[in-house]
Order: sequence, then structure tokens, then C-alpha cells
Amino acid sequence: MAFSLKSGDDDDDLGGAISEINVTPLVDVMLVLLIVFMVAAPMMTIGVPVNLPTASAQPLIEQKPPIVVSLDGAGKVYVDKAEVVPAELIARIRAEAAGEPDRRIHVRGDKTLPYGRVMEVMGLINEAGFTKVALVSETRAKP
Repeated sequence: MAFSLKSGDDDDDLGGAISEINVTPLVDVMLVLLIVFMVAAPMMTIGVPVNLPTASAQPLIEQKPPIVVSLDGAGKVYVDKAEVVPAELIARIRAEAAGEPDRRIHVRGDKTLPYGRVMEVMGLINEAGFTKVALVSETRAKP
């Protein structure tokens, strides 16, 4: 119920209806509906218990670990801990990937190396046809 707080001195107040909307019942109803839907929503996703048949489908192919290409401080190139001359890098990466052009490659370059040397190796990886290449770095310690 809404009450008018006008003083008794006003002659304008003729005891008419108050034209304001009381929103308290509306808020109460909305909160109750919200709680009902929050409780009912998880129950709707469970569904009906069913005995499922067995499937003869092949299991999903597990994602293989990435090929790691490392460059040490002297500029030597390694593919998964084995030293490789830059001329053989493309052939070695293709052999490691075994015909999977979507295989991920992580490039680890020593921080003392010139930027151009790391870009040369990334260019060779790109020539080999691999597009999922990532640079590996260490995370900084928060101060």
C-alpha cells in the first residue's frame, strides 16, 4: 500500500487515489521466479535415464606434443634435443611431423641471439609448410 505524507494543511488533497506504482510486490515476484529458474535449470539438463548402446567408433586422436626447435647462444639449431644443420632443418621437421601439417612447433631462442637469426629459423619452418608456430619465453616474476 502506498501512503501519502502530505501535511493536513493542504486543501488540494481531496482524498483521491494515489497514482504511484508500488514496485515492492513486483520485485518480490521477480526474485521468486529467479530462484525457481535457478533451481529448475540444472534439473532440465539431466534428462531421462537411458541405457546407452556401446559404440564401435574409433577413439579420438590424441593431440601429439609439439615439435620443439631450439637455438642456443652460439646459434646452433636443435630439433627435440638433436642438433641439426640449418640446411637439413626442413627435412627433419617434416620427418618429425610425419605428414601432419597441422602439427604445432615451438621455437625456443636464446635471449642473447640476434632477432634475425630466430626469424631465419621461423622462415625455414614456414617454408616447410607449418603454420602453427609459437615462440617460447619465460614468464616474468611479479615484483
